[in-house]
Amino acid sequence: MPGFERLNVLVLAGGISHERDVSLRSGRRVADGLQAHGHRVTMREPDAELLAYLRTERPDVVWPALHGASGENGALRALLAASGVPYVGAEPEAARVAWLKPIAKTVVARGGVRTPQSVTLPRETFRELGANAVLSTLRDYLGAPLVVKPSQGGSAQGVTIVDDEAELPRAMVTAYTYADVALLERKIVGTEIAVTVLDLGDGPQALPAVEIAPNHGVYSFEARYNAGETHFFTPARLSPEVAERAARVAVDAHNALGLRHISRVDLIVDAEGTPWFLEANVLPGLTETSLVPLAIQAAGFDLGAVYVGLAEQAIRDFDAQLLSR
Repeated sequence: MPGFERLNVLVLAGGISHERDVSLRSGRRVADGLQAHGHRVTMREPDAELLAYLRTERPDVVWPALHGASGENGALRALLAASGVPYVGAEPEAARVAWLKPIAKTVVARGGVRTPQSVTLPRETFRELGANAVLSTLRDYLGAPLVVKPSQGGSAQGVTIVDDEAELPRAMVTAYTYADVALLERKIVGTEIAVTVLDLGDGPQALPAVEIAPNHGVYSFEARYNAGETHFFTPARLSPEVAERAARVAVDAHNALGLRHISRVDLIVDAEGTPWFLEANVLPGLTETSLVPLAIQAAGFDLGAVYVGLAEQAIRDFDAQLLSR
């Protein structure tokens, strides 16, 4: 597939989410990769001047390297679409579904993908029905160990592993710090992996899975972004059959959610070799310690070339949509 001439790419990074610093690091890495392949890059914040900038400067394509709500809940993507500029990644509706973890679990489960048993609990319900009664019911229903997390967000912020039921009240408070809805999920014991799905025009393809082995047992925010806190194995230490099964599940989840261009699907593979869907990231981290760059390199691809390919595919998809109107 022929490439484009020198592109004028706008990389969006930063924002006001809890993941601002991670976004800035991801954006810088994307910008470096694009520039290394001869493209012109402007890196800026998603601020009050952004929409006016898009109207006057008209970049060839926007690369949103924004983590957290500002880049992943679909709102910014809807405004980019309304501004008539191509952009990398999921369209607004798909991004919104993937951003809301309980909804994403429901969608992929209907598509035949296994996901751990869970309960979604808004803060208002927790208060209205009484904390003690609610927690008692949840203990009886889900037992332990559990994973308690905010219903939206990334980088493991607000996530608690509950091995002892006595830890559940504190875990709920932590989750509600980041969102008004908490997701309580039965913990699947197994190998934690992340599967990157790329679509550069020939359909979504799963890259080699990255196995995540934190030094202290929990893949926390610190374990994600502090070098040396986690060991990664790429490809994951899975049998060929299980690795292929995980790849199929990742692509199935990507398709069920209606994602495009790039995603990262997080899975747990249990002792029987069954992959369980945890969540999908529509704009995964691209920092020096992130999982997607590891997968891209393990597949034998150049990082910058992939970032360029995604930008070019976004333009092709935009042009195809214009022709179909």
